[in-house]
Amino acid sequence: MPDATKSPTDPVPLRSRIFADLTPLRTSPDYRRLWCGNTISWMGQQMTALAVSLQVYDLTHSTFAVGLVGLCSLVPLVVFGLYGGAIADTVDRRKLGLYSASGATVLSVVLAAAALTDQHHVALLYGVVALQAVCFAMNSPARSSMIPRLLPVEQLPAANALNSLTSNLGLMGGPMLGGVIVGLWGYQAAYLIDVVAFGASLYAMWRLPSMRPEEDDGEGTPRRRASVLDGLRFLATRPNLRMTFFSDLAAMVLAQPRALFPAVAVLWFAGDAKTVGLLVAAPAVGAVLGGLFSGWLGGIRRHGLAILLAVAAWGAAVACFGLARNLWLGLFFLAVAGCADTISMVFRSTMLQAATPDRMRGRLQGVFIVVVAGGPRLGDFLAGSAADLTSPAVAVIGGGLACVLTVTALGLGRRAFARYDARDPQP
Repeated sequence: MPDATKSPTDPVPLRSRIFADLTPLRTSPDYRRLWCGNTISWMGQQMTALAVSLQVYDLTHSTFAVGLVGLCSLVPLVVFGLYGGAIADTVDRRKLGLYSASGATVLSVVLAAAALTDQHHVALLYGVVALQAVCFAMNSPARSSMIPRLLPVEQLPAANALNSLTSNLGLMGGPMLGGVIVGLWGYQAAYLIDVVAFGASLYAMWRLPSMRPEEDDGEGTPRRRASVLDGLRFLATRPNLRMTFFSDLAAMVLAQPRALFPAVAVLWFAGDAKTVGLLVAAPAVGAVLGGLFSGWLGGIRRHGLAILLAVAAWGAAVACFGLARNLWLGLFFLAVAGCADTISMVFRSTMLQAATPDRMRGRLQGVFIVVVAGGPRLGDFLAGSAADLTSPAVAVIGGGLACVLTVTALGLGRRAFARYDARDPQP
């Protein structure tokens, strides 16, 4: 459990003010096991995601068929994200996390068994991917809503920075490791490693104490079966929490250049597939660096203002990328954008955890999943359409500027958000 004797006003070591603050890992064994288990299992999941894509292409030789893998994952995430959050606000979150992680483990076993017995069916792969997304949609709200119960509020920014490292390192390293393993030992090896990796997550969940949502709202109202609509009504009346979603949508929908990378690699940088790979990797590298050097984030109290500035920095960096015609300069601006996105994510997650009553945390984390899953896809569509109607440069620069203008308008329209103080979290 958290060290209650350590005051939030105690001096912070210089190392923790520069590099990622490891205090949550030191003070809470439960959080440490949860973070380590999630890090290991997330790496395995990303290996499996790449292995499934490679296997689908090997069976069909169709890029469209590979694209359907993403759709099979996206639809369940959007549909079950809200529902998973409602379940997390009704039942013991530890049990929900344990059962959903067990389900994902069984699905990896199915993939491995099918590969080992030469049962190569694309429909099976699609079905397993869809069910894996359902498990994730159930697991993620439960796991995220547990963190404020394991740590004091002043350690939440550090914990969310560590979680961002897990996410981004997995997204970078998982596919690379998966490609090597598939190349050396086949698809079944990647799937079997994923099964073993899930063991770390299962162990962490098993060791947690019971995590039932709080029985009432502090005013004597008894807890009942959580409703998705009640969660949305709650969000509709909480302007600061709404602003965290609006600001993220401004970045992900208006200034998402990812879909244009294949075109700009050729048109701007006279490159090829390797250039596209560099463009895709640059924001992830920036995000990892933002997580590694995140110790200073714990000293910031004006979380709303930090989110507005970080989202504006994302938009400005994307616009500058649209002006760059030197590859390394373009990669630099994309890395800056990735770093800004990490900062925004840390404070948005912290606000959701600190300013949301425990009985609502699962449902708001479900909304978070839907926004994170759907926002970038909508941004891809908008950027692609704008580039077809105008040009890639207009789409990228215009999207970045639109993001800056939109988040500025949001900040001016809701000035209390910029004054949000982490010492008195108000939803």
